[in-house]
Amino acid sequence: MFFVLSKTLDLLVDPLWWALGLTLAGVALLARGARRKLGLALAHAGLAVLLVFSLPAVANRLWRALESGEPDTFEPEATYDAVVLLGGAVAAFGSTPDVVAWNDNVERLTVTHQLLSSGKARVAILSGGSLGTDALPTEATYLARQLLAWGIAKERLVVEEQARNTRDNATFSKALLEARGAKKVLLVTSAFHMSRGAGCFRAAGLHFDTLKVDYRMREPSRDGHVLPRSEYLADSAQALRELLGRLVYRVMGYSR
Repeated sequence: MFFVLSKTLDLLVDPLWWALGLTLAGVALLARGARRKLGLALAHAGLAVLLVFSLPAVANRLWRALESGEPDTFEPEATYDAVVLLGGAVAAFGSTPDVVAWNDNVERLTVTHQLLSSGKARVAILSGGSLGTDALPTEATYLARQLLAWGIAKERLVVEEQARNTRDNATFSKALLEARGAKKVLLVTSAFHMSRGAGCFRAAGLHFDTLKVDYRMREPSRDGHVLPRSEYLADSAQALRELLGRLVYRVMGYSR
């Protein structure tokens, strides 16, 4: 039930749905000829929501807030017993059983490869389950295939194929880490996702360092765009979904 809700309740924090709901409510009142002032106010509010969350300044600052929360504790001179790579780098749309399509989070994978190839990590836990269709391999399988193709030995890759969300990533990775006796552990995920990821691993009782990658907005002022754009509306929606995810995980006790 939690998995289904986690994939549907995010509509509640999508600015597009806020805008549509307010605008349609306003238009409905105006069409009925009742409460004209309220109808106009609702319609204008819907347009305002669409405008505000399409602004670069709003989207960029939401992302900056997401990415600045959890500090990096990565020790460059250390050798880690294991690096845990959280799934989320594979795009289901565009992938086939034999060919993978990577999404914007692919730096999680490239950094893990660097850690393994440089000897900074002895093994990698690759955590990622089904992509939502039985026609495709699990995400962990795609990750392992790519690292093997880049020359990483098979015995250094531990494939965890059950996780469907961040809580699962922590729960299943813990069992694998304990089975291997790993003491020095590094968690790698996108900067915007690290707060929720680290919170889940803490709740699972793990001790680890963190390495944030895949930054989207280190410095909002460097974005020269000013006018609203559809891409920033999508960015705002994604940021709000991650904020909702953090809240839900805290309330459910999955993260701390």
